[in-house]
This record gives sequence, C-alpha cells and structure tokens, in this order.
Amino acid sequence: MENTVAELVFIPAPAVGDIMSTVEMAKVLVKCDQRLSVTVLLMNPPFSILALTTYIESLAKNILEHIRFVQVPQEQTPPKLDPIAPFISFTEFINSHCKSVRNILKDVMDQTGCSRVADEFNPPTDVYFPSNAAFLGFKLHFETLYVDQNQDLIELANSEGEIVIPSFVNPIPMKVFPDPYQKQDGLDFLICAIGKMRKAKGIMVNTFLELETHAMKSFSGTNFPPVYPVGPVLNLDGVIRIVDESDVFSWLDSQPPSSAQVKEIARGLEQSGHRFVWSLRRLPPPEQSFQVLPDDYDDPRVVLPDGFQERTSGIGRVIGWAPQVSLLAHEAVGGFVSHCGWNSMLESLWFGVPTATLPMYWEQQMNAFEMVVELRLAVDLKLDYKMNVHNSEGDMVIVTAEEIETGIRQLMENKEVRAKVKEMNKMSRETVAKGGSSYSSVGYILKEIMTNVI
Repeated sequence: MENTVAELVFIPAPAVGDIMSTVEMAKVLVKCDQRLSVTVLLMNPPFSILALTTYIESLAKNILEHIRFVQVPQEQTPPKLDPIAPFISFTEFINSHCKSVRNILKDVMDQTGCSRVADEFNPPTDVYFPSNAAFLGFKLHFETLYVDQNQDLIELANSEGEIVIPSFVNPIPMKVFPDPYQKQDGLDFLICAIGKMRKAKGIMVNTFLELETHAMKSFSGTNFPPVYPVGPVLNLDGVIRIVDESDVFSWLDSQPPSSAQVKEIARGLEQSGHRFVWSLRRLPPPEQSFQVLPDDYDDPRVVLPDGFQERTSGIGRVIGWAPQVSLLAHEAVGGFVSHCGWNSMLESLWFGVPTATLPMYWEQQMNAFEMVVELRLAVDLKLDYKMNVHNSEGDMVIVTAEEIETGIRQLMENKEVRAKVKEMNKMSRETVAKGGSSYSSVGYILKEIMTNVI
C-alpha cells in the first residue's frame, strides 16, 4: 500500500466476536499511525452458520483505508467439529489452514519488500486478546500451576470451595469456574494457548487500566510478555439504527429516560413493573450448540405465558435478534440483563448502562464475578448460573421469576452501582482519547512496531 512502512497481519479465530474485535483493533492501530497497513486473514467457520459466513464474505469485499481482508482457503478436507472434544477438533481445524496461511504471509512479505524476513519466516509476533485481563490472568495462573508445579488441574478444576488467583482481589468460588476447563480437552487447549502467548513480544488486552487496575498489576514481575491495556475496543456501528427495528426505536423514543430492560423470563419481567425490551431467541438443541446459532421464533407467543404480550403491551416489547449497541445507546434504556460476554460488559460501561448478571457458559460466570464482586459495577441476578448447553441429559437449572424480578428491581434501584457505572462510563471514553492510558499503550505498541521495521 502507498506510503506503508509496516505491515501487520491479524489471524483471528473464525468466530464473530473474535473477528469483529480484531477488525476494530486494526482500525485503532491504523487510525493512530497512517504509515501502518493491516491484512486480516479470514477463515470460514468449521460448521455451517449462514450469518457468520455471510459476515466473513462481506468483510472480504470491504474496502477500508489501510486495511484489507483475505479469505484463507483450505488445502485439505477440514476435520469435523467434535462436541465431545471441541477444543482438540477446533485446533485441528485451525491447523488445516497452515499451508495457506504460510503462502499468504510470504506473499505479504514479498510485496512489502521484507524478503529477508520472508526467508527466515520469523516475524515478530504480538497477541490481541479480546477478553479481559482478569480472565487472562486466570489462564496464566493455571498454566503456571501445571508447567511449574505439576499440579493435577482436572482435580483442582472440579474441586469445591474457592481458589486464589493473582489477577483477582477476592478468592474465586469454584462454582464460577469456566466449564470448558473442567475437562482435559479444554485444559490442554488452555495450556497450549498460554504457551504460545509466552513466545509473543507483547499481549494487547481489550480492557483499560482504570477498570482492571489490580488485574493489570498482577502481571508485573512475572516471566510473561508485557501486557498492554488497549480498550475498550468496540464495534459501535450498531449505533446507526437498523430499519427493521424502527418500530422498537419509535416505541423507545416515546419512553422516559432510563426505562428499558432486556432479556429474561416473562413472569419476572411482568412482576417487576419496569418497562422492557426482551430479546427472545430460540437456542439450538444441546447436541448442535457448536454448529448452530440461536435464531428467532416465528411466533414468540408459542413459548410465552397466555396473554403476556397483551398484558404488557403498554410497558414492553418482545423482539428477536436485538441491535444491542443501538439499544444501549438509547436514552430510555436504564438497565441491561446480560449473559456477561466481555464485549457486552464493555458496551454497557461505554454507554453508562448498569448490568444485572445472568451468565450462561464459557467464561461468562467469571466475568460476572468480576463485575459484581471485584468491581461492583453490576448487580447479581444469578452470577453462578450455568446453562447446560453441552449435555442434553444433564439437569436443567431454572432461574425463577422471583429471582428475575428481584434482580431487575435491584438493577433499577441500586444507586451506588448506577453512580459507579456512570463514573466508569466517563473513564472508558477518556482512556482512548489523546492522553488516556489506553491511547498511550497503543502509541507505545506502534513505536515498538516501527522500531522493528525502520
């Protein structure tokens, strides 16, 4: 690319959250230094998800200044994703792209005149971690226990009580321990991932110093590569209203400020007495949870209590897919019942909307624990809730209407949490502005990149 001094190549995992966050990180870097160009390599997912495949194809056609997208072909028949050992099969799927990735990297290096580096094929590597620093610290701690202390991680991961993790102030109750890492498949993946991170020059984390001060300090004095807080890195394109949801926003426009609520059980919502927008979606069967995304009901009334929509027509709306960023940006929204994915947590802070935690799986329980107990930036609806999406024979835990109602009332009435969220809302925007801590971290990373090429 014209006037390019350095070329970065991002290789995100083939998942919407990872790809979107990676693209936003690329935008941050090229915005800060126009001498930089970025190539994002896109792998199609290991299963047929039309929305994800369409998104990747749309990116490949995108023309962004200093950013280009290249779809990675597969050189062999990809391995099928095994729900019994998802991490092993996912790693095998990623590795099936290695030959194509090498060829693309060589072409990129040749085009930028980096023939010596291309010959050695050992370019400097940084890692972008789209989740939070506390969770990264958890992964590092478990890898250290295994590698340095030879601990039995399976026994530890399935124990009861609490565990002390340096990136958290408080001991972690094992009931919020991420399910995937309670099996050998997941632990092997964790240990391998951290081992590869140790070889990086630096780790960019989607967080900011003012939010995760303790977690960031926990990396000091370790033999881990430098960790840089560069967030919040957010895709805010959703602030632009989507035509299909115009009726929802027309309704929100007529509501007083801080009135809407999203996502949960009908009776709890109705009994809470608060206005709401409920994103009601149909989950796939447990055995298809790795292959199929949630979709919308043809008619949500088939799963709602009789007369619910009629009784709540003046105070609420039931919709399918939710334009989350647009909803959080609306002045009528005063609370957010969330499953606690990290992007959602950062979005809620960016728009100053308090959260009630109702996690489902993966690391969401640990995110909820951090937000409620560590940072006091959310209220506990049921932070240790786990949906058994991977075992159709397992027990189904029901969150009662009373729990939902209580959580929503606390969410809307807790003035202390609301004040802290408003304060963090201001900090989240200041940190990425000139002179802010994340802005400075990005500047330092760019300086290191340019030092290696100039």
